[in-house]
Parts: sequence; C-alpha cells; structure tokens
Amino acid sequence: MPLPMPNAVPEPGYYYHYKHDAEGSVDNYAYYVVGVGFHTEDDPREGEAHFLIYQPLYPAAVYTASTELGLPCFDARPLSMWMESVEYKGQTLPRFSKITDPAVLSQLEAKRAEMYGV
Repeated sequence: MPLPMPNAVPEPGYYYHYKHDAEGSVDNYAYYVVGVGFHTEDDPREGEAHFLIYQPLYPAAVYTASTELGLPCFDARPLSMWMESVEYKGQTLPRFSKITDPAVLSQLEAKRAEMYGV
C-alpha cells in the first residue's frame, strides 16, 4: 500500500516560531527543518500520518539528548500543527515562518554547527 502524501510541506531550512522575540537573541524560538517523517503503522495514532522533523537552535531537551547519546536527535511535531495558523495578540499568524534574512541565516547556521556539529 502506498504511503499517503501530505497536501503541503515546508522547505528544509530555518524557521521562527510565532513566539520569537525579535528583540531577543537570534536563536530564541529558532528551528532547523530537516524533513518530513511518515508514520509506519497502518493505524497512526490520532490520525496523524505525517510529522515535521526538526532541531531547535537553543538548548532544549533534544539538544541534551543529542549530547548525552552522542548521535543526532530530532524533535517531531504533527505536520498539520507545523503548517497551521494561530491567533496571537489579536492577529492570525503562521505557527512557523521561514527565515530569509541572509545575516540571520548565517548566524543560525553557525549556531546549528556549534550545537549539532553539522
């Protein structure tokens, strides 16, 4: 049986969560999207068959796991949740927004290399 394909997926790259504070550090609520994961069971729990695979660019639990286990670790979130919009401070915003500023991207690439050795 073929795997069901998602309707939309984000491009790999760097993203900010809607709670990112532009006045704070460049890495607060910053993430690197690796790709999409597919649920391998016939009956995925709660109807989620697709997951977004990513790494936080601040010291979160998955970073600690990567350090302690000595291998790359990733967060996974239902793809539908990654792609949705949220209400925040009276505005409708995407939950995650792709970062395109070359100066910010350069800083986040350095941060990812420092944290995950990539």
